[in-house]
Formats: sequence, C-alpha cells, structure tokens
Amino acid sequence: MEWKKYKLGEIAEICNGSTPSTSDISNYDGDIVWATPKDLSDQQTKYFLKGARNITKKGFESCSTQIIPANNILMSSRAPIGLFAINKVDCCTNQGFKSIVLDKTKVDVDYMYYYLKYHVKEIEALGTGTTFKEVSKASFENYEISIPEIGVQRSIASVLSILDDKILLNRAINQNLEALAKQLYDYWFVQFDFPNENGRPYKSSGGKMVWNEKLKREIPEGWDACKIKDYLRIFTGKKDVSKAIPGDYKFFSCAPEPITSNEYIYDGPAVLVSGNGSYTGRVSYYKGKFDLYQRTYACVPIKDEDTVSFFFYTLRYLFQPVFSGGKHGSSIPYIVLGDLADFTFAYNRQIVILFENIVKPMFDLQFMGKEENEQLTKQRDELLPLLMNGQITIE
Repeated sequence: MEWKKYKLGEIAEICNGSTPSTSDISNYDGDIVWATPKDLSDQQTKYFLKGARNITKKGFESCSTQIIPANNILMSSRAPIGLFAINKVDCCTNQGFKSIVLDKTKVDVDYMYYYLKYHVKEIEALGTGTTFKEVSKASFENYEISIPEIGVQRSIASVLSILDDKILLNRAINQNLEALAKQLYDYWFVQFDFPNENGRPYKSSGGKMVWNEKLKREIPEGWDACKIKDYLRIFTGKKDVSKAIPGDYKFFSCAPEPITSNEYIYDGPAVLVSGNGSYTGRVSYYKGKFDLYQRTYACVPIKDEDTVSFFFYTLRYLFQPVFSGGKHGSSIPYIVLGDLADFTFAYNRQIVILFENIVKPMFDLQFMGKEENEQLTKQRDELLPLLMNGQITIE
C-alpha cells in the first residue's frame, strides 16, 4: 500500500477564529454557530453541532473569525491543544482554534479526524509560548503527514467510525434509560405519586399524608424515614491513588474514571460515592471485582441485592445534589462516612419492590451498555495505531 507525504497546508486550508466583544450583548445569541474549546471538551461525540453560545451577524462581522463549512475539522490550538471534532453544520470558532478545511479529493474527513487524534502528541509539540503553548497557523500548515490513497482512507475510517457510532448509540440508550428511571423515581419517591390500590397516583388522588419530623416533610401514611446504613454496608479502601499497582481490576478513586489495580477488596454490586476533591459526592455504580481509594465509599446491600438500583437512584437523585462539592473542608472539600450513613429518606418496601421490578431490567441494561462501550473503546484504541501505521490493511 502506497502512502504519500504532504504538508498539511497542501491538502487543507487552516483557518483562525476570533471572539466578538463580550461587552456588546448584540454580538451574541444569534443564528451563527460558534465554538470554543470548552464546547469540544464538554461533548462526548466526534461530531460538533452547537456550542454553548451562538453569535449574531453583527458579532461575526465585528471580528476576524471565519465560517468553517460543514464536514471539516475543528481543532483547539491552545488551552488545551488537541481537542478535535467534525463540524456537522457551518460554524465559526473563537481564537483558540486552528480549523482544517480539507481538500476532499485527497483526504477523507473521518480518516483525518482519527489521524490527528492518533498524532495528537506530535501536534502538541508544535505549540510554543510562555504563559500557555499555542499551535501557530504557520507551524500547523507545515506539519507533515503521510496518508494512503483516499479509498483506503475511507475503508480505515469506516471501521473506526462503526465502533464510535456503536459507542455513541449505547451512550444515547443509557441516557434515555436513566432519564426514564429518574422520572419514575421522582414521581414515586419525591412527589409520592406511586400507584395506589386502584392504580391511580397516590398523593394526587387524595392518599393520606402524615408529617415526618425526621424528614421535615409529609410522607405517605405507612412509610418510614430510614437511613442508608439501615440497608447498605459502607466501607472505603486503604490505598492512595499513587500506590495502586496496575492490574486486572477496577480501582475507583475520586476521579471521574477508574484506573486499574492488581488486587480487589470486593466482588459484587456496589454504589460508589466520591469522598473528596472536585467530584465530592458524585455517585456511580459498578458490579464486579474492584479496589478503592481511601477516600471513596462503597455502599453494598446488607441483605437484598435486588434493591441496589433503588439505593443507587436514592443516592444519585437525593444525596448527590445536597453533598456535591462537599460539606466539610475549605481548600479540599470532603464528606465523611457519617454524612452518607445517616442520610435519611422516605421508604416503603412494597413500593420499592414494585419500582425494582420495573427499573432493574433498565438498570442492568445500562450497565451492560457501559461495559460494552469500555470494550469497544479498547478495541478502537488498539486498532487505531495499527491502521494509521499500515500494520494492518482493510480490503
């Protein structure tokens, strides 16, 4: 397979961006899609459709930003260098970009997206500056790439895109499933409109409510005010993150994504709660063998594993909004085990079981989708260098 070398500027136009004056509100909230590096960091797909703010025609004409035609590549060139997206709509960007308008007779846009992601370290090395590094237009135009002919590019991009599309589909399914579960939880355990004996919404149909002093609110007659420690055993790990030896098991810390460990301290379903740092109070779920950071809490069922999804949603939707960001400390916010153990909520076992019968299949499907995405991501990331280096070919 023949590969040809180009300077990027030979096969693409490199475009700068700009920011209209933020002191003039008439520059914003218009019809022109405008991207910032934060917009790219916030999204979980390779496609860009819309940023946090649009700009107006007046705002566009007041600065030197350029329209990037749809189906090209946006690249953040500072703070940070190397966030990429394919714009699915015409758009413009702020000054933190070097966007790439490709010669489509020579380069496939999806292939180039993956090529640049694979070579992101090389692109970062192009950055210069003292306060923060930035990739200049001239250095990016002179960046040398080596690519196969466009038919091969499309075949390679197709394989990687299939994996990314499946990851995106799984993520969308999971988001929809959680939205349904959240809505049901809110109706039944916050608004108390669970089905009464006639299948009607309990509170809205005149179901009897009684004042509960522990919760400082009315709850349905026959319900209890219970604490997390009544149903879940809570424990933490013993390691600092820096002392975790990579291995075959998940290691959960207060970071958004787990790393790995060569040992585990528990095997089974658990609701996990971050105990300190930027993600204090964040609630997640895992089922399997895992290890823990000393400031991360695992909550596991004392008796009945079949109710774990109810407690996950209780902590996610009731505990997390209150304790997110911590309740103790100043420079480093944190929560203590007692915050979690003594968290009080309204409980009725009969309604919880009914809730679980509906929600647990969706909950299990979410976890399966997340596990599949981890495997698909691993497969994509292992294929990427082999395809980009020509070590494997696609007919």
